[in-house]
Amino acid sequence: MDRNLALEFVRVTEAAALSCGRWIGRGDEKAADHAAVESMRKAFDSISFDGTIKIGEGERDEAPMLYIGEKVGSGQGPKIDIACDPLEGTSITAQGRSEALAVIAAAEEGNFLHAPDTYMQKLACGPQGRGVIDIRESPTWNVKKLAEATGRDVEDLMVIILDRPRHEDLIAEVREAGARIRLIGDGDVSAAIATAQGETGVDLLMGVGGAPEGVIAAAALRCLGGEMQGILKFRKEDEKERARKMGITDFDQIYSHEELASGNVMFVATGVTNGSYLKGVRYNSYGATTHSIVMRSESGTIREITSRHHFSKKPNYGW
Repeated sequence: MDRNLALEFVRVTEAAALSCGRWIGRGDEKAADHAAVESMRKAFDSISFDGTIKIGEGERDEAPMLYIGEKVGSGQGPKIDIACDPLEGTSITAQGRSEALAVIAAAEEGNFLHAPDTYMQKLACGPQGRGVIDIRESPTWNVKKLAEATGRDVEDLMVIILDRPRHEDLIAEVREAGARIRLIGDGDVSAAIATAQGETGVDLLMGVGGAPEGVIAAAALRCLGGEMQGILKFRKEDEKERARKMGITDFDQIYSHEELASGNVMFVATGVTNGSYLKGVRYNSYGATTHSIVMRSESGTIREITSRHHFSKKPNYGW
């Protein structure tokens, strides 16, 4: 992939963040998501590439905007598969809480797992835990092994988990093992990334979240040198049937981050609300300021970009 595409895609996540940022704290998840989706699509279509949404807002009949299989871009140029979440953290944004992002992962054609819109059990860590963690083992086993690998006590580790009723047993076991826990209401892409960003204080992601988000998180961890493992968790029989149509036959397969997002990948995110590593959108008299991160697996380069947007001079993608 042309490395210049990464910087083009920053403009796309910026556009989404600038649009949905207007809805921070206003209690309307649908309006915030709609604003992000519409701006992301318009911005995509200004870029010279032949893109296909592989991970998006759902299937066409369920989500008419940025659906799986939708074509984006000018149609001219390299064929690129896109995994995106125009607003990762709709409830976070609606409630005005932290860690909401506009996110894109990109790979050469055929390198993303064609994940159905179902759940995925996930285990993720930063570079220090690579080759150490094992989703087949218990949470207790994993926190102890990571503690050993990093030369720390279990009590020093922080595990991030979605605050859901389905995680009651998981939370109880992690606490019994002695590790600390950060419970989050939403946003497990940013949670997975946090495990590979030392300044966040997060060491492990555990639990069950969305499978599409798992693919996006895997792309980010490929760039950051971390590790992620996932197992699809189907809620209904019709989800298995959709998975079969997507080419998935082993419903118990353990996916590595290289299998979820293979080849050369790019990851781009712009903060919507303030987070542990990205600042949120800040509006001012001339427009707004955004904070983004751009990563490439091929080079290992990580760029942080602060952009000042003068609304009177910039293309309007809906903000």
